[in-house]
Amino acid sequence: MFVQMELARIVINDIGDQQVVYLREVDGERSFPILIGLFEAGSINRRITEDPPPRPLTHDLLKNAIDSLGGAIEDIVITDLRDHTYYAILRVRVDGELVEIDSRPSDALALSVHYDPPLPIFVHEDVLGEVT
Repeated sequence: MFVQMELARIVINDIGDQQVVYLREVDGERSFPILIGLFEAGSINRRITEDPPPRPLTHDLLKNAIDSLGGAIEDIVITDLRDHTYYAILRVRVDGELVEIDSRPSDALALSVHYDPPLPIFVHEDVLGEVT
């Protein structure tokens, strides 16, 4: 079972190499942090706080490629937590078929905010059970 979440907060640490995003349950009280890299944190933060860049950056490129090839991303799902590492998928509809693409959660979250409105974010209930 999947639980819908939303990006609640992003913490960018200028000194360290690990940044944090917090996901919060849409219709509930649970939340949890995910450590991400500086590049992905910057991509998320730029998209939320600034105008889009004049030329496509990496996550813009991925969005444009999927769109140009006839796909439509439905949502992202954080599916698993193994050895302190989160796993995610992008669920893309192509010609009526749902295709699941393996992704790092940080890239999936960064891609989600490149859509207006942002893509829905889901977390598997088992993952929430481990982290909350």
